[in-house]
Amino acid sequence: MRDLISSWKKAAVAALVGAAFGLMALAPTAQAANPLELNFGLFGPGYEGRVADCAAALSTISSQFQQKESRFWNSELQITGFDRVHETAFRPWASDNIPRRYCSAQAMINDGKVRQVHYSIIEDGGFAGYNQGVEWCVVGLDRNWAYNPSCRAAKK
Repeated sequence: MRDLISSWKKAAVAALVGAAFGLMALAPTAQAANPLELNFGLFGPGYEGRVADCAAALSTISSQFQQKESRFWNSELQITGFDRVHETAFRPWASDNIPRRYCSAQAMINDGKVRQVHYSIIEDGGFAGYNQGVEWCVVGLDRNWAYNPSCRAAKK
């Protein structure tokens, strides 16, 4: 009796495996995408190189600097003014990269020190790709070392 149940289980498993292979053999093959499926409805950013001048980012840098210093470093440092604002590069890499304008300036901090600021303005680099984004670094106050040494990574 035991041999009869054992052989019945083996036959059932063999039938299931055979049915699975039979279904796979009859399944249709994969087809290439048709023209409507090729990037249909996917529109990427159309970078045109419309990046604001260096002076347009200064108010953003001032407010973000004050917010970062007070929130994360418990500091009351603020930027009180800028001087010698100038562009260091525009689209320094291949033309198909995201357009950026690299700038440098001197910032007067409310502790009485003048510090160098290096920053870039990025086309469509704002929140969720809307508007222009700004990445910046104040030399000597890069406390989390994001752009170390001496904000070199924030330069071109």
